[in-house]
Amino acid sequence: MTGKIIRILQTLDDMFPNATVELNHQNPFELLVAVVLSAQTTDVSVNRVTPALFAKYPDAQALEKAEDLEQILHSIGLYRNKAKHLKALSAQLVERHQGQVPADRKALESLAGVGRKTANVVLSNAFGIPAFAVDTHVARVAVRLGLANKNDSVLTIEQKLNRKIPKDMWQKVHHQFIFFGRYHCLAKKPKCQHCPLYDMCTDPIRKTIKTSP
Repeated sequence: MTGKIIRILQTLDDMFPNATVELNHQNPFELLVAVVLSAQTTDVSVNRVTPALFAKYPDAQALEKAEDLEQILHSIGLYRNKAKHLKALSAQLVERHQGQVPADRKALESLAGVGRKTANVVLSNAFGIPAFAVDTHVARVAVRLGLANKNDSVLTIEQKLNRKIPKDMWQKVHHQFIFFGRYHCLAKKPKCQHCPLYDMCTDPIRKTIKTSP
């Protein structure tokens, strides 16, 4: 690791030593459903609806037959499409995997509503398979810290982070990047005045903040 990466990781360890997935879940199926629901929606909003959802539909066999998903999910963004995806992926799990969530990227990404980011989250957190999911927070932090370029695709950012950060640290650091972006290096009002990594920031707009009157 370079000195820069070591400093970033040490700083994140100091700031967020216990960072972990904030979507409430008890098993791989619940995690998969929660991550699908979290697209363009906060984890807090997802956690408000999943208790009732999982109590009524605890597995793929039950969820594929659900008729009231839109009613249960109506408070979160894109709830109509997400309801369709959940029914479809549940049916696919039953048909292809005996109702179980597969610990395989290709199989996961073949499910309705599941892309690479969702697959990475499930592989890493449900099965302990090293993967570095890149969401909006991770992408923003990677760019601002000079670990990726502004015009990089999500896949390119993931590949760059994979090369720079040891594989056995991906799961932990992924969550620390999310926490740093969610609670400190925010999109609109980052806490630049109190940022221990401010000198690394490559954002020209943010570079004027700390010295502003």
